[in-house]
Amino acid sequence: MRTFGFASAALALIASSSISDAFAPARHSAFGVVQTVGTSPKMSAVAEEAPTKDLSEIAAKIRNIAVIAHVDHGKTTLVDALIRQSGVFRDQGQQDDAGNCVMDSEDQEKERGITILAKNLAVVRNGVKINIMDTPGHADFGGEVERILNMADGVLLVVDSVEGPKPQTRFVLDKALRKGMNALVVVNKVDRPAARPDYVVDKVFDLFVELGATDKQTDFSVVYASGLLGKSGLEPDQLEDDMGPLFDTVMTAIDPPVIESIESDDLQCLVSNIDYDPFKGKMGIARISRGSVKAGQAVALARPEKAKKTGRVASLSVFDNLGKVEVDYACAGEIIMFTGFDNVEIGDTLITNEAGGVNAAEPLPPIAVEQPTVRMTIGVNKSPLAGREGKFLTSRMIRDRLFKELDRNVALQ
Repeated sequence: MRTFGFASAALALIASSSISDAFAPARHSAFGVVQTVGTSPKMSAVAEEAPTKDLSEIAAKIRNIAVIAHVDHGKTTLVDALIRQSGVFRDQGQQDDAGNCVMDSEDQEKERGITILAKNLAVVRNGVKINIMDTPGHADFGGEVERILNMADGVLLVVDSVEGPKPQTRFVLDKALRKGMNALVVVNKVDRPAARPDYVVDKVFDLFVELGATDKQTDFSVVYASGLLGKSGLEPDQLEDDMGPLFDTVMTAIDPPVIESIESDDLQCLVSNIDYDPFKGKMGIARISRGSVKAGQAVALARPEKAKKTGRVASLSVFDNLGKVEVDYACAGEIIMFTGFDNVEIGDTLITNEAGGVNAAEPLPPIAVEQPTVRMTIGVNKSPLAGREGKFLTSRMIRDRLFKELDRNVALQ
């Protein structure tokens, strides 16, 4: 008999599904959205950059933003509108095939109409790459939001134009403000008849003050939008027919990443999430804080006061549109996925191991994964109806399926 601990995200994705469905092969990435692509005309703004470029010039070509909100405030619908207006789809037919809420790609997310797993995408706007991280809105998945904020430089705080700030709004905003991030407030659903945008902005300002925001943070920019209609504007009654005002405000309101060095020896890359590919194995997902990394480079995974795990970067990818694309080089400010370590864990720091790591940087303080909230004990079915239906019935099969899920689901222990 084996006891497993489940965090809420794991329970929502596994325990609510039938055992037969649980054995179906995964069709989507746990963190990315669709399958890996081999080539793309929209390469990373900082991947493949020549190392001799000016650091400020490299930083100006990228923005890393996390979209945070209370549940049902239209966060994923707003991200959908950004996707559709950024040239990700070839034509209207491809848009129609993708359907609504493209980012909610897991079966449970589609069925429940909520975001459970955080996901990445990247769009290019006027030569600037914008890494967008869509996060869950339910309080049960707050730990997922906390980890993703480690990869962002600023946040889009989406607030319903009728309801205003809610409990989860307060929770996620507090985490962002404590990290020193600036927030761009998006008052969504202004097309609703009962919308009261001025009241909502006042309540958001009061919330910033209550949470101890700095003067700079309380001087936030505001964009009014309707994610459903794909419109935005700087005034609630003067919306433009696209999301242009929101894109433009992101460029000015969200700071570019701070890049101190792109030297290989200075590499510091904190793993904030993991994914699993049946061909490549475990993949670490991280934001490069300092330095640079190349495919095939000798590196190590380090934690303070723990032994290093050494190896090489087998493959290196960056997010591109709804998928990801392999690159040979990436530097500070970029969000990467890398393979080569079967034992990569959240909280590890990727550092160089060239020349035995004598010039390697120190590992960053590790981040913690939220503890499971539900405990389940799975034993042999002794019911007289046991074995009458279903395909995978034995405890060994269920055990194998659960251990396989450990490769890609960090909320399961």
